Amino acid sequence: MSRPQKVRRPRNAIDGWLVLDKPYGLTSNDALTRVKRILHPEKVGHAGTLDPRASGCLPLAFGEATKTVPMVMNGRKVYRFEVTWGAETDTDDTEGTVIATSDIRPDAAAIGAVLPEFTGTILQVPPKFSAIKVDGERAYDLARDGETVELEARPIDVHRLSLIEMRGDDRSVFEAECGKGTYVRALARDLGRRLGTRGHVTELRRLLVGPFGEADMVTLEELEEAARAAGEDVEPLMDFLLPVREALADVPEVLVSSDDAARIRQGMAVLLRGRSAPLACELAFASHAGTPVALGSVDRGRFQPSRILHL
Repeated sequence: MSRPQKVRRPRNAIDGWLVLDKPYGLTSNDALTRVKRILHPEKVGHAGTLDPRASGCLPLAFGEATKTVPMVMNGRKVYRFEVTWGAETDTDDTEGTVIATSDIRPDAAAIGAVLPEFTGTILQVPPKFSAIKVDGERAYDLARDGETVELEARPIDVHRLSLIEMRGDDRSVFEAECGKGTYVRALARDLGRRLGTRGHVTELRRLLVGPFGEADMVTLEELEEAARAAGEDVEPLMDFLLPVREALADVPEVLVSSDDAARIRQGMAVLLRGRSAPLACELAFASHAGTPVALGSVDRGRFQPSRILHL
């Protein structure tokens, strides 16, 4: 007797952003999997991973929003993190093995005196337990295999680094606003060394990614509870989503007519009209009646689409 085939639930056509408050202890992919089980989207991705030992802002892009992921990933990020002084680990956080110790504990004055050295455009050596590729292999895979990993320093932008709280002599809480490619774990490591001690991250929470912050976040518990109440109806869950255009807050917008919007959707360039229309722009988005039509560029007053948004 043949076994009955399991009926697969149809995928939902969803466009928009869900800003997940990823819980501690869960990988970004595991968190995404749980959301997919709830919403059953046709297409979804996330804008930048978070370590399992970190919590906070994990923007998830659905449908046409996936085309705007690079704009979010290239935006500024804000982290709040705790550094424990006196020990450095090989992973620069609590997951690793202690490789150096110190009896020195910096006070708030000493910490405040060196913070300006860690702001602006600075050089940073990424942690050897990172996803950076070395000869085609991930650095963390090589490090776990016991191989010596030598990573080169690279420029990063730290727009703000503030001491928020002293938790006794051993721990300090910081907030960092930084650009793409910054490793908070490496900031903790380098701060410790600069202060004549050692340090590693013991708590990490991401507060902001691009235009998305704490006010936008939704927990898995909130989403799962709403899903139980909604049953098979996915429509009530759409209240948790933000429009696709939210990701374009820092991208110049050009307004086009309905006729020009139709041409753009066919991949055609259009001449922009109006005194405020830019003559040149490497990245912009065209919109009509408040709805984004396409991403593209402006050259000599003409908008050239590169990615059409079917909204």
